[in-house]
Amino acid sequence: MGIKAVVFDLDGTLVDTAPDFVVSLKHLLDEEGRQAPSDHSIRNAVSNGASALVTLGFELNEDDADFERLRLRLLALYTHHLADSSTTFEGIDELLDWFSEKGIAWGIATNKPAKYAEPLLKALLLEPSNNCIICPDHVSESKPHPESLHLAAQLLDCQTEEIIYIGDHRRDIECGQRANSPTIAAGYGYIEHIDEALSWQADYTVSHANELQAIIETLL
Repeated sequence: MGIKAVVFDLDGTLVDTAPDFVVSLKHLLDEEGRQAPSDHSIRNAVSNGASALVTLGFELNEDDADFERLRLRLLALYTHHLADSSTTFEGIDELLDWFSEKGIAWGIATNKPAKYAEPLLKALLLEPSNNCIICPDHVSESKPHPESLHLAAQLLDCQTEEIIYIGDHRRDIECGQRANSPTIAAGYGYIEHIDEALSWQADYTVSHANELQAIIETLL
């Protein structure tokens, strides 16, 4: 069974959103009179969402009294910066052009809520096939549950076994494995070391987005 579609995680895989999260978290920390951690440490926490960034910046747990206030404030700040500096990773635009030439459908399955994901994609002029943008709003179970990929398969008119799923987090690879989809670990994403990505036992692991086309070609 050949591959008919490619589905990406969003943050850290398709789009480098870290710069705007760095700005937003630093703004919040400045409001609260706190010292900011390094940009590198913020970047590596982005795939784990706003809660992880609050934990990183304020050394709080989710049950601490101020945690939810700070999380909501961070998201409010991010709303005003979500497409200021975010951009596709180097090599992604060329890959999407190649998909268009070859008639390969593509989509997105992310744990990023639609109210942030959709305006970001619109600002970057990214248009997945058949509007295949799967967010937590569209499923009852978020990744690593495979429901996102089953919905993507419906929208892209294929089976999950015919989808390559690409992501920069262990939960992405687990999601793909549970859906019986071939998986590629995006080692260039928001992880500390490539060795971490190798431990996820994806079918393939890349260190740069420009390595993706060669792998996908072998699976068509």
